[in-house]
This record gives sequence, C-alpha cells and structure tokens, in this order.
Amino acid sequence: MLFNGTDKRYNQYSAYLKNKFGVKVYKITLDAGFSCPNRDGTISKGGCIFCDEGGSFSQAHSNQLSIEDQIQEGIKNLSTRFKAQKFMSYFQAYSNTYKPVKELEKIYNSALCDEKIVGLSIGTRPDCVDDEKLNLIASYKDDYYTWIEYGLQSIHDNTLKKINRGHDFNSFLKAYEKTKEKGINVCVHVIFGLWETHDEIMQTAQKLAQLKVDGVKIHMLCALENTKLAQMYYSGEIDFMDEDDYIKTVCDFLEYLPATTMIHRLAGNGMKKNLIAPRWLGKKMDCLNKIDRELNQRGTFQGCKSLQ
Repeated sequence: MLFNGTDKRYNQYSAYLKNKFGVKVYKITLDAGFSCPNRDGTISKGGCIFCDEGGSFSQAHSNQLSIEDQIQEGIKNLSTRFKAQKFMSYFQAYSNTYKPVKELEKIYNSALCDEKIVGLSIGTRPDCVDDEKLNLIASYKDDYYTWIEYGLQSIHDNTLKKINRGHDFNSFLKAYEKTKEKGINVCVHVIFGLWETHDEIMQTAQKLAQLKVDGVKIHMLCALENTKLAQMYYSGEIDFMDEDDYIKTVCDFLEYLPATTMIHRLAGNGMKKNLIAPRWLGKKMDCLNKIDRELNQRGTFQGCKSLQ
C-alpha cells in the first residue's frame, strides 16, 4: 500500500499537504518568547531532562524578531531553499498556550500576516490548555488548516516521571478529548529510547491507534548540550538506542497506526551543532531512506496491523 501518490509506505504529512494545497507547503518555525510551567517552577523545576535552553526549538534563537518578521524571513528562506509556495505558521519553542487568552490571540493573529500562510500549528503541553484557549484556537480552523501538537512522549506514567515530564497520561487524555470535541487536529509527539521495552513502546502505538489520532511525530531521545540528559550521558548513567534498533522500532510502530494518521516526522532531533549523542541522528535523510528500505523489505505498510 502506497500513500498520497508517492512511493512511501506511510502517510507522509508533507505529501498530504502538497496534495491538499496543490503546491509545496512548509512550516515556518516561530519563537514567540513563551515559557513552560515545567521550567519556571509552576508545576516543577528544571524541565524535562531532554529539553535544552531553546525549548525544543529547531532554529537559532529568533525571538529578537517580531512574529511578523520571523514569518517574512521564513517565507524568504523556505521559498529559496525548498521552492515552497505556501506555509504553515508553527509555534514550536516551549509551551505555546502558556499565556492568557487575550495575549495568545494577538500572538496567533500576528502569525497570519501573509496571504501565503494557509495553516496554523501550535506546540504545547496537555496541562497548558483549557476551554477558553481551545475555543480561541478552534476559531481559526474555518480559515486555516489548524493543529495542536501535544508532547506526550509515552503513555507510561513511570516513564513520564523518569523524564520529569510534570504531567501524567490521564492529563493528556483529558486535553486530547477536549481538543477533538472542538474539531481541532491533534498531532501527538512520542519519543523512542526512553529506557522502555519494545512491548511498552508498542503499547503507546496501540493506544494512539485506538484514539485514532490525526498525526504523530516520532523523536529519538538525544542528548543536547546544556541538558540534564547530557549530564547523565557524560557520567555514564545512560546510553542510547542504536540506529538499526530505532529503524526497526519505527517500522513496528507505523504498522500499528491507522493509515489515516499523518506522520509528521520520523527522524532528526535538535540542531546538529548542539547534538552530543547519538551521533547517527544527525544524518536525517540517511535514516529516512533506511526506514523506507526496511518497510519495503518487510512488504508491510502503515496500518497493516490495525487491519488484522
């Protein structure tokens, strides 16, 4: 089974966007100067053990620029580099619902300042939303392709406690149900390599399949500079999943997810210059190609186990 008129055996989000809008669509990653309740002491201190000072922001710090300027810079760069013609505004750094709703409205509106913007994606934590904030985000969905991206990482509470996540799985479930009631698309972030067994990782896949989530973004646990995880790595407390194991686990995970779930990401974490380990993670395209080859060799595809 192939998806979106491509040779991919999984429902690739970028290919879906191209089919939906008829042209290449790229996310413009934005930093609006948000914080996080897991870093400022509201619910915990120190943040998640893997989170660096950029708050999982994939670009160089840019909150010195206004949102409007970040949009224009993003359009210029992505148009030149990837020939993109339409764009989604993606609030990525930290928890992007962690302000009063009136402030959020101004921030989100500022990210829709160009006619080439066709969508809005907001990365946040499940404990940073409420009905008022979800109503605001839902108000954009008639005019823009609108997503909330929740960092879940794992369905297992003992794992969430280990990584100092600051919320449990039930908090995610409550936020997810409320978000779906508002008609907002939800992308769920998960992390592999959190010292879980293969069965535990597959339990997360099976639960997401049961929930019929709209999208999934898969990350590999990695140590970035100036993180608790980096300290643990240097002290010999931890090691990381190797590339072969990761590729096989990704393919196993995809086989459980429904074919309707869009795959936003399969490889690549953090900025290369800040990556300490595992070093293989810096070769994103190589990893993606190996995932394709593994699925081809198996003769399987996303959702094949959900059909059984």
